[in-house]
Amino acid sequence: MLRRINISAVLIVLICFFLPWEQVSCGGAKDTLNGLDLARHDHPSLWLIPLLMLAVLVVGLIRRQGENVRLLSIVSIVSGGMAAYLMNQERLRVHNDSGIISAQLTGWFWFGFLSSLAIIVTALAMLLKRQRAP
Repeated sequence: MLRRINISAVLIVLICFFLPWEQVSCGGAKDTLNGLDLARHDHPSLWLIPLLMLAVLVVGLIRRQGENVRLLSIVSIVSGGMAAYLMNQERLRVHNDSGIISAQLTGWFWFGFLSSLAIIVTALAMLLKRQRAP
């Protein structure tokens, strides 16, 4: 069950990367920027988010049911932590920019950020869960 929640959270982060993260407004005009736009223009380190999520998907889907979950857990903890760190850096950048142009984070950003935290929590739970004796 934890594995399914982990993979679902990974898919949410991956999908939210392509949805609007920031809403920018200036003098009545509004525009939105998604993670892809931000990665292409100003913040190339954001490319790590979809790459790390794809790595977790590959490890999670290739792994067989009876195999040890340690590899998936470790990859998920590292990937979720890195995604959360990068998204938090973006959050701090948006809140520190003050001026004529107003930028606000959208609900899709927060949904992706909370999902990246859920990846870490479920991976830690999978890692700490005791293996049942056969």
